[in-house]
Amino acid sequence: MDKRVGLAIGEEIAAYGFGDDHPFGYDRHDVFVDALERQGLLDGLRRTPVRQASDDELGSFHSAGYLAKVRELSKTGAGYLDLGDTPAFAGMYEITACVVGAVLEAARAIIDGDVDRGFVPIAGLHHASRTSAAGFCVFNDCGVLIEQLHRHWGFERIAYVDIDAHHGDGVYYGFADKPWLIFADLHEDGRYLYPGTGAAAETGTGEGEGFKLNIPMAPGAGDREFMAAWPRVEEFLERHDPQFVILQCGADSLAGDPITNLRYTPAAHGHAAARLCRFAGGKVLALGGGGYNRANLAAGWSRVVKELMATA
Repeated sequence: MDKRVGLAIGEEIAAYGFGDDHPFGYDRHDVFVDALERQGLLDGLRRTPVRQASDDELGSFHSAGYLAKVRELSKTGAGYLDLGDTPAFAGMYEITACVVGAVLEAARAIIDGDVDRGFVPIAGLHHASRTSAAGFCVFNDCGVLIEQLHRHWGFERIAYVDIDAHHGDGVYYGFADKPWLIFADLHEDGRYLYPGTGAAAETGTGEGEGFKLNIPMAPGAGDREFMAAWPRVEEFLERHDPQFVILQCGADSLAGDPITNLRYTPAAHGHAAARLCRFAGGKVLALGGGGYNRANLAAGWSRVVKELMATA
């Protein structure tokens, strides 16, 4: 089999988590890998490297002051990076930098033509802002990737599509005024779920006005509502003609997640992945994002991988 879909896995990124009793536990990585193996998908994927992102790469999105704070708290693992959602853990600077590095290497493999698509399960940490942690997210790998795609690789039209139950606020506000970041986010209505942002009226600021699409979904929305809303995403992307597509495919939007209220099935995730491969010459990098029901995580992410493989 020609292994045209890249996969970044390994103990370096599996180590990102907040303990076995936390929703974002260490087992999420292995649950997903086991699901790929059971379905006979693992051997059909090409491994992409995992490395630690450099300080310069991290600094393309995050402020120097915030990087210094993370480095300091990383030494002891004591305290919190925010007001209570994101506890520090020993070695978190290096571990989270490996998540970012894995994402950058997966993008490099796509750009260099080594693979057509890519998937990084422990990634999509979309809540961290340029200056702070938030919502279990230490470094925003999505934000660093977007900056590197624009600055280092020269992409002028980058699409970020987010179907996680939570609004990708760190990405939205990090690039609200940038017309070269084409942002589309379907999420549970912020009036009912953290982080409380992502209203339909939030369409960008300044030069970025009109380049951002937020679609709040009512609590309890399922596949029917998702499929009804999805054509708006495709129409938006067609209008802006992206050169590279990032899919944040958080599995916490599937029915039965312990901390959210959407009711999609893996078919929604599969549909999004398959349809996005029509854009940007098929340059699609999917990032796992949230998902705290382990069975859902395994089913949703493996469905995305299956669709990426089917279209490669």
